[in-house]
Amino acid sequence: MTSAEFISPAQLQEEFQIEGITESNVLRYFETLNAGEFEATAALFAIDGVMHPPFESDIVGTDAIAAYLKQEGQNIKAYPKTGITEALENATIQVQVTGKAQTSWCSVNVLWLFILNQQGQISYTKIKLLASPQELLSLRREN
Repeated sequence: MTSAEFISPAQLQEEFQIEGITESNVLRYFETLNAGEFEATAALFAIDGVMHPPFESDIVGTDAIAAYLKQEGQNIKAYPKTGITEALENATIQVQVTGKAQTSWCSVNVLWLFILNQQGQISYTKIKLLASPQELLSLRREN
């Protein structure tokens, strides 16, 4: 990866104006995540909210999400590009965002799926890597 592939802080600011997305908690999710403010990121979730990261089981509850992000989220930056919002049953909202995630050693296309409850809190999010099986295998960490 060349330094030209990294996004400048000015471009990063613009990334939180995701095309097609106006839900403040989704925008704030990316802002706090990229700033390393993992407690603030977790606070955007409902108390029993669920995060489903790649290669992991569901992480349930704000405390567990904050602890997970503190351990696994260091040096990861999310670069959301576009999104689609859809109303679901029970006044919930589904938001799909596509973009890239970047670590110090790789960059990969990602789909973030959010379900927002009636209060606008994140009740569920799934982070799906959009890569070939070979690419995904090369990203998986050894346990």
